[in-house]
Amino acid sequence: PLSDLSLLLLCCRAKEIKTKLGTLLQKPDSTIDFIIPYPEKPEKPPKAQKPSPEEALQWRDSLEKLLQNPYGLASFRSFLRSEFSEENAEFWVACEDYKKTKSPVKMAEKAKKIYEEFIQTEAPKEVNIDHFTKAVTMKNLVEPSPTSFDMAQKRIFALMEKDSLPRFVRSEFYHELIK
Repeated sequence: PLSDLSLLLLCCRAKEIKTKLGTLLQKPDSTIDFIIPYPEKPEKPPKAQKPSPEEALQWRDSLEKLLQNPYGLASFRSFLRSEFSEENAEFWVACEDYKKTKSPVKMAEKAKKIYEEFIQTEAPKEVNIDHFTKAVTMKNLVEPSPTSFDMAQKRIFALMEKDSLPRFVRSEFYHELIK
């Protein structure tokens, strides 16, 4: 039998899924709904300027250029959010932030947070990495260093490049950017 806590967690998860599905099934009132699909918590719009069509065209062939451009990253994350797969971009961004951390204490705190949020089994935003990569990452976290998440980050980058980027490039919003 399920404990009271298990039942409560199950109900909360069901409500969360129902809310997300309800949002997905709503007919958008305007194009802005395609750009920023109902985030769970409000996000500040990117301070970056909208790219030129020429700059946006470069994103088709370079996920790296897309992720390095603040407007491109925000657009890509919004697109992924609309597909319920934003955890990959969030993980990539968290790893980039982690690599810039100088203090060993802060690095250990961030490593633990990234692990709990993205890597551990049943993590709230678990990314899809193979068992070998997960094992190597966990081994690297025994003594956190700037390279602890490198293998997992490369795997997720490759996944986004192969899978998410082509869908983003075919999306309506991307086509508006390159007009």
